[in-house]
Amino acid sequence: MANLTEVIKGAMSLDVRDRAVLAEKLLASLDELSEAEADRLWAEESQRRLDQYRAGQAKSVSADTVHAKVNTLLR
Repeated sequence: MANLTEVIKGAMSLDVRDRAVLAEKLLASLDELSEAEADRLWAEESQRRLDQYRAGQAKSVSADTVHAKVNTLLR
């Protein structure tokens, strides 16, 4: 089986319509996750983000800033 980098490279070489179909199918496959699997994946993602923050590779953004940006985007 190809590794993730190879799969992404191949997917990015598709024309835009084929990429859209692929994206739709990949997103739909996420709906099939069990609650336990979704929880596990979110826990992994939150740990990855925390590790990046602690390593200085990511910065924090205040809730006020996030809310202001959302309000601007939704207007």
